[in-house]
Amino acid sequence: MNIIIVGCGKVGLALAAELNEENNNVTVIDINGKAVKNATDRYDVMGVVGNGATQRTLQEAGVGNADLLIAVTSADELNLLCCMIAQKSAHCQTIARIKNPEYSVDAPYLKDELGLAMIINPEYTAAEEIARVLRFPSAISIERFAKGKVELLKFRLPEASPIVGLSVREAMEKLKIDFLVCTVERGDQAFIAKADFVFEANDKISIVASPRNAYEFFKRIKHNLQPVKDAIIVSGGEIAHYLCDILHRTGIKLKVVENDYKTCEEFSIRHPEVTVIHADASDEQVLLEEGVENCGAFIAVSDLDEENIFLSLYARTKGEAKLVTKIDHLEHHDVIRSLNLDTLINPKNLTAESIVRYVRAMGNANGSSSVEALYSIIPGKAVATEFIVKENSPICGAMLKDIQLIDNVLIAAILRGKDVVIPHGNDVILAGDTVVVVSEDVPLNDVADILR
Repeated sequence: MNIIIVGCGKVGLALAAELNEENNNVTVIDINGKAVKNATDRYDVMGVVGNGATQRTLQEAGVGNADLLIAVTSADELNLLCCMIAQKSAHCQTIARIKNPEYSVDAPYLKDELGLAMIINPEYTAAEEIARVLRFPSAISIERFAKGKVELLKFRLPEASPIVGLSVREAMEKLKIDFLVCTVERGDQAFIAKADFVFEANDKISIVASPRNAYEFFKRIKHNLQPVKDAIIVSGGEIAHYLCDILHRTGIKLKVVENDYKTCEEFSIRHPEVTVIHADASDEQVLLEEGVENCGAFIAVSDLDEENIFLSLYARTKGEAKLVTKIDHLEHHDVIRSLNLDTLINPKNLTAESIVRYVRAMGNANGSSSVEALYSIIPGKAVATEFIVKENSPICGAMLKDIQLIDNVLIAAILRGKDVVIPHGNDVILAGDTVVVVSEDVPLNDVADILR
């Protein structure tokens, strides 16, 4: 597909990398020549220096032959204008990034009235993910499939866990609940779990289950099931705004620590139920006075990765809070992962996944399935993809034990109507089923791609 990306910031670069790996023809546009050169040097993409909201620049970028334009500059109004001009100049689909909380309320209206294929909001998406993991403090991440009927949860296995030393098969027999182990991370290694794989302490495990069975799973392995009752949030930016909107309804008591006085004033007006502290969170005494030693969750979402990492590590030394750390740059991913920071949030990658899902669906409109969701379980190593199976799919009608799959692929769950099926060998996939597939990090554009 021919795709134009307007904006070479963090989100734009992440999209350029992901969409280029999917074998799309990508052209980036930015008014900053150095940003364009950085993108073209790092990735196999074309670049145009100019204003993406002008017809001349869009024509130079090939909008006449484009299938999709994605506007992800830092200005919401500019993104909307880029999409409008692209639609007038050509017949391509358009996606706009909207991050301002004031505009987010009107997102459905803007999408319909302006004919946008999608509106993306990295900050809101990040806030939603943070809210999900606070529901299960023991989980590192929680991804939802099949409209929330299937969950993929990642957690670290403590030394005292009753399933340490057991194989996957033995653990399933012992716990007697319907769940499926998908992946296991051990140090620098990652595995698609097989039945004879033996768990060790500190393994990071991903399981698939219904929400009810996920709760029961954590209960039976004696993990913490107490929901978070209070949280400290560092930074009063967009993510904090959205997070407070979401968490206010749950009864969680919130404190926001922000160094900018004007931001504190604006935050207090918008969120009168939140305690807003005008202070520098990097001051050790400030966090101690605000209760970092006893809080249920510590959420660092400032614009500086270094500050977020440092403050989370400090909070780790002072208490047992659930740690959530926003990271924008993952160039040293392995080092960051080794720091044991609980949950890492990367807004640009969350956004890239949603757009890659849409692009795959566009490119497979006539295939035997449609891509409904796409999540990175282990960055660069394992992904989970949700498909809706069509009547012409070659996987329809056969027992799973008779289907020859490519290596390192796992059919993790089947949703049929309201029923969630954790698959076994005698189960059969039918047309209309929603199927969750876990695989190595390779493009799966159609469920038929899992066949040998």
